[in-house]
Amino acid sequence: MRLPVFPPLFEGRQAGDGGTPFVQAVDAAREGCDAGLVIYRIEADQMRAAIVFAPERSLSEAAAVLPACGTGFQNALGALAPPEVAVQIAWAGDILVNGGRCGELRLAGPHCATDAVPGWLVVGLELQLWPASEEGGLTPEITALFAEGCADVDPVDLLEAWVRHCLVWLDTWDSEGLGPLHREFAGLTHQSGETISVLGQSGTVTGLDENLGLLLKQDGQNLLLPLTRLMEVQP
Repeated sequence: MRLPVFPPLFEGRQAGDGGTPFVQAVDAAREGCDAGLVIYRIEADQMRAAIVFAPERSLSEAAAVLPACGTGFQNALGALAPPEVAVQIAWAGDILVNGGRCGELRLAGPHCATDAVPGWLVVGLELQLWPASEEGGLTPEITALFAEGCADVDPVDLLEAWVRHCLVWLDTWDSEGLGPLHREFAGLTHQSGETISVLGQSGTVTGLDENLGLLLKQDGQNLLLPLTRLMEVQP
């Protein structure tokens, strides 16, 4: 397998033996590594990667890096997969291919107030390439990338494309604000009008707020779940 090549300001590092790329990226961020570090591990059945970011906005705004990376992944896989393959990103980070869950995106950061600028943030990606079990018919809601018509997608190409598309959305965010990302991500989640359960709350999705928080209608009342609720706080 060839080594991935990333855009300038991004540094690739293969994960070592001490935990997942997500865990290793969090450890590296705590230790003060440079932003743009990409730690990855590509195996026969899974692709895992994590990117370290150095936010310049308050946590309530900076948490939008999660949907930015989710949108980047959808754009990357959408460009590499056959046109008939449907790729969606759920608000909470689930990656859906042809309606089945085959991976997730996660957000981690240090404990801080939502109006404070966090010292770092990490977005992690986990993608199932091959089914974990041959009994896939027993769990139709769970799938794998290569089982959905994407066997010709090279995981290294996909990893490179993900980082590139993340950079595009981060640059767009910097230059144009959250408006373009809001429109793109809202179109990718396809959850408007659906009744869902997330973060211990159930309700009907009515949209996203200006910071891409999830708006639910619950027993006739409006409920906002901010993106910061998805962050895994690290000590």
